[in-house]
Amino acid sequence: MKPFKIGVMVDSFRLGIAEGIRKAAEVGAEGIQIYATVGDMAPENLSSAKRREILDIVKSNGLVVSALCGDMGGYGFEIQKDNAERVEKSKRIMDLALDLETKVVTTHIGVIPSDPGHDRYKVMQDALDALGEYGDQVGAYFAIETGPEKALVLKGFLDSLGSGGVKVNLDPANLVMVTDDDPVQAVYTLKDYIVHTHAKDGIMKKKTDPERIYHFFAEGGIEDIRMEDYFLETPLGEGSVDFTNYLKALEDVGFQGFLTIEREVGDQPEKDIRLAVDFLKNLIK
Repeated sequence: MKPFKIGVMVDSFRLGIAEGIRKAAEVGAEGIQIYATVGDMAPENLSSAKRREILDIVKSNGLVVSALCGDMGGYGFEIQKDNAERVEKSKRIMDLALDLETKVVTTHIGVIPSDPGHDRYKVMQDALDALGEYGDQVGAYFAIETGPEKALVLKGFLDSLGSGGVKVNLDPANLVMVTDDDPVQAVYTLKDYIVHTHAKDGIMKKKTDPERIYHFFAEGGIEDIRMEDYFLETPLGEGSVDFTNYLKALEDVGFQGFLTIEREVGDQPEKDIRLAVDFLKNLIK
């Protein structure tokens, strides 16, 4: 099997940026993804000197930046009146990505309606067209994370855009936990767009409308809903993602990017990430 590169979402360690970078190298990763929307890593808080300092820390630990995460939460790009500010912030995150020597910014964009005639579809198209055009200009990719809609709906949306700057961050766990879609088939469906992936696993416990789940997150949990009743994130290999065939599919379509481990739950993130690195290395061998 192709020797995929293994990355780690550095924030999953729940440490500071410098310590998280060092820990990523220690567990055997080759790259890192960094949240870059708020706090110390937000583009407005990083001078040119600070950007160079962070890149030096990454390189001195033998790593590269696989991608930045530009997820601002809320409803993504579903609400027209919010989009001018969100698009501008996303452009600045793409600038930061290039300064950190990666071309990829990943994010959730909200829930794409299955009906292209839905009012929200056009609102989201306009925002993503603007970001795709900017990506084309500067040489960066704005990568939509899978999850809120099935792969075929996402492909239709991507095909409708007028630029090549919008791509896909394929998260197989989101597809099985929330959308009840097949990650292996999703690779073939989205093959022309995948530039980054998350290595994550999980199970669906109870099926519901994905829009209900993602709008729950957007509202910050004010709705009376218990996530654990609907899905569960698991360590790699313990959920419903068929990683053997998933990696085979990525190999089939010529993917040469990162499998970036994201661990959003659990009270022993370093242990879980180490196990995930070992799990992926064994599969790749």
